[in-house]
Formats: sequence, structure tokens, C-alpha cells
Amino acid sequence: MALCALAMATVGSTVVASRLIASGLPPFTATALRFAVATPVLWLLMHATRAVWPRPDRRDGALLLMQAACGSVGYTVLLILGTRYAPAADAGVVAGTLPAVAALFAVLALGERPSRALWLSIGLATAGVAAISLPEALGPAHAAGPQVLLGHALVLGAVGCEATFILVNKRLRVPVAPLALSTVMSALGLLTCLPPALLEQAWLRPAVPAALWAAVYYALVPGVLGFWLWFAGAERLAGAQASLMTAVMPVSALALSAAVLGERVSAWQMGGCALVLLAVLAASAPGLGGRKRPTPL
Repeated sequence: MALCALAMATVGSTVVASRLIASGLPPFTATALRFAVATPVLWLLMHATRAVWPRPDRRDGALLLMQAACGSVGYTVLLILGTRYAPAADAGVVAGTLPAVAALFAVLALGERPSRALWLSIGLATAGVAAISLPEALGPAHAAGPQVLLGHALVLGAVGCEATFILVNKRLRVPVAPLALSTVMSALGLLTCLPPALLEQAWLRPAVPAALWAAVYYALVPGVLGFWLWFAGAERLAGAQASLMTAVMPVSALALSAAVLGERVSAWQMGGCALVLLAVLAASAPGLGGRKRPTPL
């Protein structure tokens, strides 16, 4: 449980890293940099552990490419764009709705039968997002209001991409080992986002060291270390116990937003975070099956 909690703490830090990246790098350029740093490290880990490379057929190959486009590129790009317009603390609360959103997608896309725990989880997650969004929508009219709501929508889009990643993984005919899957996702993500990254022409802009270091951090800590921590802990836990640890993610994002970025945590944000934590607890109830979920890539 401690290993999984540490893994989710690193995932929560991606919200802060994305905020720093958004201040100095275009989104596709930052995403390409992240994968360019992470892919060689993951390849070396595969070589050191003698992991077997997957050999998918044409159908599974197309699904892996879709996974990379959604779960790797889509999640990272939309999260960076979302933190450009919304506070990192808000983004952390919204991103913490992933278990509930993934469960809802499973009902809509896979035809799974919803339980009471599922509907409760979805309702609590929705209330958590509304708790931080409504003050912007109902407050005094000012320039930042619509931008913050746009940021919330973009982060929700990132959550939808990650939920799609989880569902597509269930459609693979031949399961892929976690380390091999992460390496393939990183390599395919690099190939997918490289063309739009070149169109951004980031080399024509002055470099922002904080953004560059944040992209490298995103690649190595949440992307490589977070992966190892999650699977090292999850293999020792039941699915329900592992999924409970995802509750650390929004708390980590909220705390790091205050500590690293100096953002003021409002009562609305704390209330939204509490509702999202309750949503994670509801999603981990026995009636929902207690499935493990992959670490965000």
C-alpha cells in the first residue's frame, strides 16, 4: 500500500509539472521531450530485466497505436493545456475523477452492468468537479472565469483519454506485460506527437529552464519511477486495495500546488477534493469489482 501510495503521489505531481511546462513549452513539444527522455530509460530497463518484446497482430497493433494516441499523447497534451488556463489545484481535483470516469466508460463502451456503488461514485465525482467549477461560473464576471472553466474541460478531456486507454487495453487479444507496455506506449507516443511538435517550432522561442526541467521530471519520476512503484505495490494487493490508493493522487496535486506553486487552496477546492476521495472509495466497493487500473502513462 505504501508503494502504491507513493506512485499516486508522483502522478499527482504531474499536475504541478504540467503547470510549469505550460508556462514555457508548447504542449506537443513538451510531450515529445517527455517521451524522448523516458523511452531510452524504459528500453534499458527491459534489457536489464530481459523482458520480452510484444509481437502483436495487425488488430492489436492498431489498438496499441490508439492507446498511445489517447492515453499517452492525449492525456499529456490536454493536461498541459488544462493547467495553462486553470489552477493546478483545480486540475488535480478534476484529474482525480479518473476511477469514476473509467467506470462510467466501462458501462457505456463495454456494456458492464452498473451497480449502486458505481452510480454513487459517478455522482460524487461529478459533485467534486462542480464544487470547484460553480464558483467560477456563478461568481463575478471577469476575464479569468471562462478560461478556468475551459481549463477544467481540458483536464476532463485528459481524464477521458486515460479512461479510453484503460478500456482499449481490455480489448487486446494477447496481454502485454507492464514494462513492455509502458515502453511501447512511450515509443509510439514519441512517434505520434513528433510531427505536430515539429510544427510548433519551439526552437524559435527562448528556452525556459523551469519548463525543460519539469518535462524531464515528468518523464523520469511519474513516467518511470511511478510506473515501477505502482506495479511493485499492486502485485502484492487485491484490486480493491490498490484502487483505494488512487485517492492519494488529488490530495498530492492539491498539496504540491500549494507548496511548490504557492497557490492558495480554497474551501471549494478542499470540498471538491473530499468528494473525489469519497468517489474513489465508492468505486472501490465490492459491488464494482475492485479491478486494478494501469498507472497513467
